[in-house]
Amino acid sequence: MKPSPGSRGMNSVLFTHSYFYKLDPKQWSFKQPYPPLGTLQAAAVIRKAGFHVSLFDTALKDNPDQINQSLKQERPAYFVIYDDGFNYLTKMCLTVMREAAFAMATFAKQQGSIVIISSSDSTDHYEKYFQHGVDYVIRGEGEETLKELLFCLEQKMNPAQIPGLAFKHSDETTVTSSRPVLRDLDSIPLPAWDLIDLEPYRKIWNDHYGYFSLNIATTRGCPYKCNWCAKPIYGNRYNSRSPEHVVNEIEFLLKNYKPDHFWMCDDIFGLKPNWVDQFNDLIKKRGLSFRYKIQSRADLLQEESAVKALAQSGCETVWIGAESGSQKILDAMDKGITLHHIHEAVKLLKEQSVKVAFFLQFGYSGETKQDIDATISMVLGLMPDEIGISVSYPLPGTKFYENVKSQLKEKQNWTDSSDLSLMFQNTYPQAFYKILHRYVHSRYRIQRGVNLLKGFIQKPTLLYKKDLKKIASMIYHIPISMLQSYHLRKHSSIHG
Repeated sequence: MKPSPGSRGMNSVLFTHSYFYKLDPKQWSFKQPYPPLGTLQAAAVIRKAGFHVSLFDTALKDNPDQINQSLKQERPAYFVIYDDGFNYLTKMCLTVMREAAFAMATFAKQQGSIVIISSSDSTDHYEKYFQHGVDYVIRGEGEETLKELLFCLEQKMNPAQIPGLAFKHSDETTVTSSRPVLRDLDSIPLPAWDLIDLEPYRKIWNDHYGYFSLNIATTRGCPYKCNWCAKPIYGNRYNSRSPEHVVNEIEFLLKNYKPDHFWMCDDIFGLKPNWVDQFNDLIKKRGLSFRYKIQSRADLLQEESAVKALAQSGCETVWIGAESGSQKILDAMDKGITLHHIHEAVKLLKEQSVKVAFFLQFGYSGETKQDIDATISMVLGLMPDEIGISVSYPLPGTKFYENVKSQLKEKQNWTDSSDLSLMFQNTYPQAFYKILHRYVHSRYRIQRGVNLLKGFIQKPTLLYKKDLKKIASMIYHIPISMLQSYHLRKHSSIHG
């Protein structure tokens, strides 16, 4: 039963999360918002345990002050900031989101709630959160720890024996042992989708793209050891839901919420042998039809049969962590892939009419102009359908962070995802990498337009509106890229 305004529900839990799209202008400009999947899963677990659960979804809100109305209305015994661990942006610990979490925790503490947080940033910096009203920080995978903590607090017991916690008592910080990750992911209830209003998400997607996309997670963790990638929540272990369990959820979502498209937000989709084949067979048997995009690795996309199963099951786009066109840099990153893997994966995906997207990373330690040129050449030669560009970002808990932490000064986190600050000493100054980011996008758009024109000349056909826009973009970016090239040479010569 929902507590009435002004009365505190004894076992009431108000969930929220700290990612505000509107506070991250770059991401908000994309107009591709996804609900906080990890938060909804945790809420489902706690509701199943018998607690009264409500949710304040910050994703589309303007600022953290808006939490106050829900706090006054709900007067929850427990206020839980449970960040969506499937959203890669939460791994980056953006300071604008950290400050939002601080603000919400302070508001909840003033209302008399016990404040609990589960996030990548609080796992790495729990002392900072204690200074802003947080009572308990959940370290690592959070559902079981949160459930045990809430039962413990309800019974007024000492939580010191609960694995996966950090908390302060009498000015002393207690950090308990780490909790093993969950193996049986099918045992977790489906996310509490009923707690969230999906219509604003649907409207944004339909207004800008003409379809509606929802997010699903089929796995947790990543077994690979890229030395710049932090895994503070799900760790280095890889556990997968069964294909049947995933298809059940997809069928449920299609029936009840009618998305047109899914973002499989796993670090790596379909790693287990034959998983994608079974997934594809189940989709066919149930007569389901939908499109989806995934993240994968180039070395996992080397078999034609596996790529064909992805395509047949509805996979529309594969994002690959290509990172660099220099084998030297890939090896330094401990990526475990080769340039041949990247080329072969692109070839096989394009043969199956699956779009290819590249994550690219500039500024890794030791990267030279030759390495940068090799990356640009790889992009322009393979011409993926999309590119996402970043610069190397030291995250606590990684080998890369340990290598450069002595060079880090006061600024150790990006403000938002457009920050792109290079926070350690590298071959070129920070301004160089800011320009390089824009330059590569310009060169990519120019090449895309050139390829369209070449195709039209070789095989005249109707040019669609989207093609004309890409050609116009090419013309616009030609002079811009020339100016960017000049500034890159200027910055590199000064630094050299």
